[in-house]
Amino acid sequence: MELNHKKKYNLPDKIIILFFLAFFIISAGCKVTYSFSGASISPQIKTLSVQNFLNRAALVQPGLDQTFTDALIDKCKAQTSLEIISNLGDVSFEGEITEYKTMPLTVAADAYAAMNRFSVTVRVKYTNTVDSDLSFDQSFTRYEDYDSSLDLSAVEQDLVEKIVELIIEDIFNKAFVNW
Repeated sequence: MELNHKKKYNLPDKIIILFFLAFFIISAGCKVTYSFSGASISPQIKTLSVQNFLNRAALVQPGLDQTFTDALIDKCKAQTSLEIISNLGDVSFEGEITEYKTMPLTVAADAYAAMNRFSVTVRVKYTNTVDSDLSFDQSFTRYEDYDSSLDLSAVEQDLVEKIVELIIEDIFNKAFVNW
């Protein structure tokens, strides 16, 4: 009695084996980079610079310019492996705070504002020396609404923190997340 140890493959098995073989051959020559931040940065980009953002809004909040600049630097440090330099980097950010205001949003029955809207606008010039098509000069605006019965000074710090975080996220996504 002779035992035949050769396994016979049917057509679907052969297709699956060929598919996986082709997949491994193709993927062996490809480099895949994963990032938890979603950032897509060319390997040619090594350095980043952030110039101090100037506060040119009609209503100037002392220290907002430095807070904003520091928040952008912190975001880039946390979400990229780029070296932060003081000179112009391979990519650079500069800009200004152009608007810082509060205004009535809705009017109650007694003709007084029921809600106010606090907004901040920042103009950003992003320069990418490796791929100039990714450069931009754009304004980013975010706002938060608050009850008009509250004094702005009582809620201003919390509102500024939320708005700055949102604007920084928008800027980072525009610069580095190419979805």
